[in-house]
Amino acid sequence: MTTSRGHRSGRVPHTPYGPPPLAEGPRLGYGYPGPSYGAGRTGPRTPPRAGEMRRYLAVGLDCYLCLVVSGLLVRPHVDSATVPQVAGLLVGPVLVLSFLNQVVLTALVGAGAGKLIMGIRVVSLPDVGRPGPGRLVRRWLYGLCWLPLQPWYGVRAHLARSGGEGGPGHRAGHEENVAHPDPAGLRQVRRSDLAAHRRAVAGRTV
Repeated sequence: MTTSRGHRSGRVPHTPYGPPPLAEGPRLGYGYPGPSYGAGRTGPRTPPRAGEMRRYLAVGLDCYLCLVVSGLLVRPHVDSATVPQVAGLLVGPVLVLSFLNQVVLTALVGAGAGKLIMGIRVVSLPDVGRPGPGRLVRRWLYGLCWLPLQPWYGVRAHLARSGGEGGPGHRAGHEENVAHPDPAGLRQVRRSDLAAHRRAVAGRTV
């Protein structure tokens, strides 16, 4: 059965007065408009979070570099100090170096030392810009509590997965859609994804 214009019924004809249906358009990517962070916002898609392994390696590098430098600073006093005194001597340099790395360096170049090595950049949401000092300080203070509480978070996540309903696919989708939000509104993204996003914003073809 056809209409008076010769098109089959049930199909949307192409007309010269508008774009083709979305299903027949190009695949969405960083170079095309699409949903971005925040309800009702459109534009180049917000870069996704960097992979979990990459982010954990960056944290490990940050901790390692911080402890090594702190150890070198307190080394002249180790011989004449007890173990508790050495631990006390390490606290001050560790906190200062952590602040310089996570707040000052990130505000200047977009990431700390470990993240720079792993190709990660820290951006603020929803504008995907470089975060300001206020957000970075808030995120740093949260991180001081986050690291010691990781064993508890791991146990809680394991219990949640064990008691979930709907099978592995349901749990994976739930974890993807209900990700733990960053308390400072920041996101760690891959450097390549951020560069692609900026090219899309500038109107360049990826």
